[in-house]
Amino acid sequence: MALRLPIVVSGRSDDGAAWSEPTETDDISTAGALFHLNQKVSIGEKLYIRAHRPDGSPTEATATVVRLSPAIYGTARVGVQIAEPAENWTRLFVSWVADEQAAAPGES
Repeated sequence: MALRLPIVVSGRSDDGAAWSEPTETDDISTAGALFHLNQKVSIGEKLYIRAHRPDGSPTEATATVVRLSPAIYGTARVGVQIAEPAENWTRLFVSWVADEQAAAPGES
């Protein structure tokens, strides 16, 4: 589902240094997400994703990079599959979809 959801993605670079980058999803599902990153990552790499539900409650999950493609300005489109806890990610997805659907009737 095409949904722009603000997230913070964290990981470790090749030299072991921790990094964190705010971004937003281009696409999201109950199984994963697609987003842009400036940070270089590799297929199979584990990432940590933080987001907030519409009510402000935080959600955290680990994910595995399953897809990479070049994007504009040297960024990469990164596709991830949620590893754990999957139920946290599912709750996040469902809450944002419900929020989007509730907002849709009043939009013009």
